[in-house]
Amino acid sequence: MNQPDENELFRKLKNGEVSAFDQLFHKYYGYLCVYASKIVHDNDAAEEIVQDFFVKLWEKRDRLNIETSVNNYLFKSVKNLCINYLHHVQIKNKYVKTVSENTENQLSADFDFPEPDLFEKIENSISSLPEKRQEIFRLSRQEGLKYHEIAEKLQISIKTVETQMGLAIKTLRELLRNSFTFLTLLF
Repeated sequence: MNQPDENELFRKLKNGEVSAFDQLFHKYYGYLCVYASKIVHDNDAAEEIVQDFFVKLWEKRDRLNIETSVNNYLFKSVKNLCINYLHHVQIKNKYVKTVSENTENQLSADFDFPEPDLFEKIENSISSLPEKRQEIFRLSRQEGLKYHEIAEKLQISIKTVETQMGLAIKTLRELLRNSFTFLTLLF
């Protein structure tokens, strides 16, 4: 297609002729994808960039003015979108790196990681509770039941559930007081 034919095609595109859009798309899509891929070094991203370009081209067709050739306009537009994409990726990677470093620093500063056998100690401590107290504690903390739900399930008063939970927590705090400080959130 020579320059006058392309300009006529573009004029038809501006007037909303779908066939003109289809012709431009089919003629340039593959070339533009290869071109974009050489810039962004990612075939999937390149295809997405070119697809987005054609969507925007159709949406803004009536406002476009081409001062160079259609060919130059298409390739320059895709090149600019690729540069914007790379800039966005660079900013995103920098942000992810910063957040990751800050999170690592914060975690290592704020937390002593739990001792390896902590969960075994917790389970042994819970198992050492009297049977009914242990059952009430597990229903509350492990199954997430509310006190009134536990009382209903076990057919006991809410006051009994509250008393047994208080005693369970007190006992477990004593048994685990030398363990990981994060346990205060558990109990």
